[in-house]
Amino acid sequence: MTQEPYVLITADTHAGGSHAQYREYLDPKYRPLFDEWRGGYENPEQKHYGARKLRNWDFEQRSKDQNSQGVVGEVIFPNTVPPFWRKPLVMPPSAVRPEDYELYWAGIRAHNRWLADFCAEDPIRRAGIGVILPNDLDAAVEEIAFIAKAGLRGGVLLPLIAPDATWLKPLYDPAWNRVFAAIQDHELVMNHHTGAGIPDHGDSLVGQAIWMSEVTLYAQTGYRHLLLSGVFERYPGLEYIVTESGCSWAAPLLKQLDAIHRNINQGGAGEITYRGEWVLKEPPSEYAKRNCFYGASFPSKVELDEIDAVGEDNVLWGNDYPHYEGTFPYNLESLRLTFHDMPELRQRKILGLNAAKLYKFDLEALKPLAAKYGPTPDQVNQQIAQQDLPRDSYCYLFKNAIEAAATG
Repeated sequence: MTQEPYVLITADTHAGGSHAQYREYLDPKYRPLFDEWRGGYENPEQKHYGARKLRNWDFEQRSKDQNSQGVVGEVIFPNTVPPFWRKPLVMPPSAVRPEDYELYWAGIRAHNRWLADFCAEDPIRRAGIGVILPNDLDAAVEEIAFIAKAGLRGGVLLPLIAPDATWLKPLYDPAWNRVFAAIQDHELVMNHHTGAGIPDHGDSLVGQAIWMSEVTLYAQTGYRHLLLSGVFERYPGLEYIVTESGCSWAAPLLKQLDAIHRNINQGGAGEITYRGEWVLKEPPSEYAKRNCFYGASFPSKVELDEIDAVGEDNVLWGNDYPHYEGTFPYNLESLRLTFHDMPELRQRKILGLNAAKLYKFDLEALKPLAAKYGPTPDQVNQQIAQQDLPRDSYCYLFKNAIEAAATG
């Protein structure tokens, strides 16, 4: 085993602008309404923000934090509140209502343009993901062209459509073909992130609990819809990833999808009969091998159990910076917990090489940074002692490990 430092690339981080920054990127015709929306609120001076907020947009703070974690490259999802939005943009909302669309879309476009400049500050290390909305697919196609031209090589954050958003077309509807074609033509990655596509269960504690119980289910919905509707048959050049999701779920789900494919080709299953022209020429698992990737952010060992079924070339690590549920500032401890006994080549693929290939990072340009900041195999390949598990972290990886140690 060599001691060459890992080129550590996180495929799951978040960033966004402040209100004052977003205003500069907003179409001027919306600025008076934006000022009214803000209610006269003025962003505080930089010194009053605090590190938590600054991590979203401040070059020095973000670089210092990621360097301290050995991270030299990052794929960037959104995080803050764009103009006119009611909640932070961590992933596209599952159901933008028609009456909200114009202003929400103006806010999205401001975010994408801010993100392009944010990534241009450090283009070697940053791969930003542009956002589209599903209400107007022609406008989405135009924005995809901007995302490509602006060099946002993180690609496109594809909305997940909630089942109660009946005014929107689901991803398996043919209306989406022009969007998929545009993403393929521009050679962009197609991204999904957990937490989207969930029905509105209300604001009660019960509703919130039900929402949380469905996060995993709906994170896999886009994956199922894309595979079964023949998107990768029609657009074989697409590269698709579902992030903050692990990968252990994929193998049993693919077995189920392959069985559906087989039954349709046979004309039926039990009392169910199938008639008509089927859209797939191969089993869904074959398309998954070629077109699908898995953003297994800070995975446990259990979440990597089925890695051989999906392929070690298709799994990407992430630290979810700057979210509290991520691994910051205990990144090395998280790597030791999960990766300490994994073969070196597999380690290097998951921790950076796969992300470099998918998101087109320049490995040669990143290697000097890795030599300075990246962890070495000797640092990673140490099984973490129970007493060294962080007790003040919100990350489930550590919480679960501590609980497991306590129960024997």
